[in-house]
Amino acid sequence: MSSLKIAVAGASGRMGKMLIEAIDSAEDTILTGALGSSKNAFLGMDAGSSLGKVTGVNIEADFAKALANADYLIDFTRPEGTLEHLKFCAEHGIKMIIGTTGFDDAGKAAIAEAAKKTAIVFAPNMSVGVNVTLKLLEMAAKSFSHGYDIEIIEAHHRHKVDAPSGTALKMGEVIADTLGRDLKEVGVFSREGVTGERDPSSIGFATIRGGDIVGDHTVLFAGIGERVEITHKSSSRVTYAHGSLRAARFLADKKTGLFDMYDVLGLQ
Repeated sequence: MSSLKIAVAGASGRMGKMLIEAIDSAEDTILTGALGSSKNAFLGMDAGSSLGKVTGVNIEADFAKALANADYLIDFTRPEGTLEHLKFCAEHGIKMIIGTTGFDDAGKAAIAEAAKKTAIVFAPNMSVGVNVTLKLLEMAAKSFSHGYDIEIIEAHHRHKVDAPSGTALKMGEVIADTLGRDLKEVGVFSREGVTGERDPSSIGFATIRGGDIVGDHTVLFAGIGERVEITHKSSSRVTYAHGSLRAARFLADKKTGLFDMYDVLGLQ
């Protein structure tokens, strides 16, 4: 089997570096492109220079140059950047693995529309462990549908700009869907002052930002006399990188379509 030709968006960022290292280490993948913004201080430099590696691939701001030899683009950047990359990839048949979070409804609709032209895996978290956790939450919600209050607590590093995290929102969506509720109606994202008693149908969110926390998520099912906590903690971004490569392998025989990590891992 020939190597998967993969480009990385945000190549000089924390996640970008982790992806480049994972691609370089895997036997069936090869780095063929690296995207950076026009203001990126590393433009023109080898994408592996900060890792002490020579990849032969320079970081480029020009989409055509960066993606000329790529069959896949892995993108963990910001919604506005990802949507620009999405247009180019859809037009040129480049498959995408999108781990970017913070999209509004219009952004999600644009991804769905682009999937009619190319194959896309779109998930708020590429970690295998997180996606197994989502399946566990679906099972738990069925059993704790009555008499249990549901709260989601997430913690991330000080540099994360969106809140709650995409993973926390996905957890809320999975639980709400299982219970036949709409998260937009039952989600509670802030509490201050005299809030009154808790609405038993609500799903609460609490956000923590600090230090270098990679990503911690806990869902609390609190009943009378007992509580159950389902927790996932990430100690390294490498799990997101490895999940992204699994997603790329999954797309190898797909020409179009929108998929998520449940599809990749066979958890549907």
